[in-house]
Amino acid sequence: MNKAFPDSFLWGGATAANQCEGAYLQDGKGESSADHITAGSHTIPRQFKKQITSDIYFPSHIAIDHYNRFKEDIDLFAEMGFNVYRLSINWARIYPNGDDEEPNQAGIKHYREVFEYCKTKGIEPLVTLSHYETPYALSLKYNGWSDRKVITFFTRYAETVMRAYKDLVKYWLTFNEINVLSMPMGGFFGGGILPEGNEAFSSSETDEHRNARFQGLHHQFVASALTVKLGHAINPDFKIGCMIAGSISYPLTCNPADVLKNQKFMQIGNYLCGDTMVRGYYPSFAKAYFKENNINFHIEAQDAQIMREGTVDFYSFSYYATGTQTSDPEVLSKLSGNMFFGAPNPYIKMSDWGWGIDATGLRFFLNELYDRYQIPLMIVENGLGAVDKLEDDGTIHDSYRIEYLREHVKAMRDALDDGVDLWGYTPWGCIDLVSAGTGEMKKRYGFIYVDRNDQGEGSLKRSRKDSFYWYRKVIASKGTDLA
Repeated sequence: MNKAFPDSFLWGGATAANQCEGAYLQDGKGESSADHITAGSHTIPRQFKKQITSDIYFPSHIAIDHYNRFKEDIDLFAEMGFNVYRLSINWARIYPNGDDEEPNQAGIKHYREVFEYCKTKGIEPLVTLSHYETPYALSLKYNGWSDRKVITFFTRYAETVMRAYKDLVKYWLTFNEINVLSMPMGGFFGGGILPEGNEAFSSSETDEHRNARFQGLHHQFVASALTVKLGHAINPDFKIGCMIAGSISYPLTCNPADVLKNQKFMQIGNYLCGDTMVRGYYPSFAKAYFKENNINFHIEAQDAQIMREGTVDFYSFSYYATGTQTSDPEVLSKLSGNMFFGAPNPYIKMSDWGWGIDATGLRFFLNELYDRYQIPLMIVENGLGAVDKLEDDGTIHDSYRIEYLREHVKAMRDALDDGVDLWGYTPWGCIDLVSAGTGEMKKRYGFIYVDRNDQGEGSLKRSRKDSFYWYRKVIASKGTDLA
């Protein structure tokens, strides 16, 4: 018999507005950066389009229509036993242009209804303020987060919603996977910074664009710290966290060169943002990294104090897979040009999308994080993207997903026994939604199947998968029944 998780443990699931809500421009919503990204696939990259035209499919425009079906979806979450639901507010629903003087009251009203409905079902909202959505007008007018003025617009938005929902929402996250801005392709996704000269996202960039990315990242650090301070003033009971994309890797071999390369990967991939938001200042290795890579950005005199005073209450992260790092030129020559996860790890299985399935890595990372920061942790994204088959009788048999999640729940239990203070678990895409990386629907993560294909066709009917009933059992047993 497995040992039970604590009674206070938060069990639930996670979504993002741009990947599930749809309702493009409905009720006064403005365009967001996500609204300008096309569908893609595992082999065809998504593209940015300045002009939205009817002959091109933009998945965010309808997605799974969660905006108009949220009660149906939350009912299903409650049926599984969720006591937390991680979702995001679309900034452009509240301030359509980002820099508006007054908020859109229809947007305020919508999210109040969502949070109130969650409360009637015994579900605590965990709200992300910025999840890969910058009002597109800010991209055009200021080149997104590269301009310091956007800090003011964001904190106005954050203060507006925190005051509006101060008695409905306790848990907040400032920026989703903020460390994506440390990666070449993250400028538009994470910061609304316009791509350079072409529509395809690329891993190569000019020094100017790289500097704009890191300037945007610094501005988000300052904005997050200011938001933490604002939130605590509005309601001292608020718990406000950071959210980092867990970029976990191992040395491919025990060659010291591989070990050193992996250390640097982990530093920039994870700890640059984590250290800054938890400790309140840039880590020592950041200065060397900036110098080595000719990265220059402006820091105002008051920023250091703001960042020290606005450190987060807890650390949340996404965890899907692990990779490896190698210095071996022969191995590197055989890798495809843009392989984020590095060389294949011979000790673990791979998903259909080439992601290394590694539950032990989750326990490793939980221990690394807690030892480093000594603040509560939450896993706010985790899951297996896979192609699911809807049978003739309406069932979906996703035993592969159950196997993946079972091992990760075991790893969480082991980490708790190791002494980690872990608050909760919200697996990603608890209902099928649009993939951020590829724009596909067929890359499904959910416990709930949505009848929608990669061309935007389908009834949008919701159906329970086998994993729906399995997760309901896990929650009801406090993690003791994983069969």
